Amino acid sequence: QVQLVESGGGSVQAGGSLRLSCGASGYTFDRMGWFRQGPEKEREAVAVIIIDGRTYYADSVKGRFTIFQDSTKKTVFLQMNSLKPEDTASYYCAADSRRWPGLRDDFSYWGQGTQVTVSS
Repeated sequence: QVQLVESGGGSVQAGGSLRLSCGASGYTFDRMGWFRQGPEKEREAVAVIIIDGRTYYADSVKGRFTIFQDSTKKTVFLQMNSLKPEDTASYYCAADSRRWPGLRDDFSYWGQGTQVTVSS
């Protein structure tokens, strides 16, 4: 059974950095992504990576966040720099076997989420 397990969340001051990671229980997926849901907000896509290296970012995080994978392609990371209070949210990892481009949210598998809190 596929399980996505996120780690790396925490509390940080504005301007700080965090790195999230997500392991896919030994599976390799063609598409993995990070999504977030802040207090009283809709879930939104943050970044998506396709196994061939293509990456997609929400405008709000471009230049600050980087999505990447390890050499096995079984773990996806989200490096978050220059964090802002508005980045406060639960962050969810997602995985799918379809190489659909863009920030669409039709992923087959989802993690339980990890909390990121950015204080001003």
